Amino acid sequence: MIEYLALDDVLALTARAGFTIADYGLVESALARPQASVFGEDAYPTIHQKAAALLQSLATNHALADGNKRTAWAATRLFYGLNRYCIAASQDERFELIIAVATRELDTVNTIAAKLARIAVSDGTTDRT
Repeated sequence: MIEYLALDDVLALTARAGFTIADYGLVESALARPQASVFGEDAYPTIHQKAAALLQSLATNHALADGNKRTAWAATRLFYGLNRYCIAASQDERFELIIAVATRELDTVNTIAAKLARIAVSDGTTDRT
């Protein structure tokens, strides 16, 4: 079963970093997006698509006064961690990815998910793909 982030998780991330949430509705919308379904089917069926939907929403919706990209990345890492994945990418690779998402160079969930799938590694205790 997929574990999802709650508002309290993002509140903790932003509090630690000293960021202020400007629009709680946008944060809640971003957190709900990975769980979306259409006609009873997951809109984002893979762990990477779910992570991509979360990352894209938090990075581009500007729900925070500052720190949207950093919070988006931290939340995505936390989401993966809750689901027993870790990120195996250099700091430069992570930076390039989040900038590409935030500037909409990577502008679809599937293109973002493909990038995430290359760097998110399961710890071997789960069969989620």
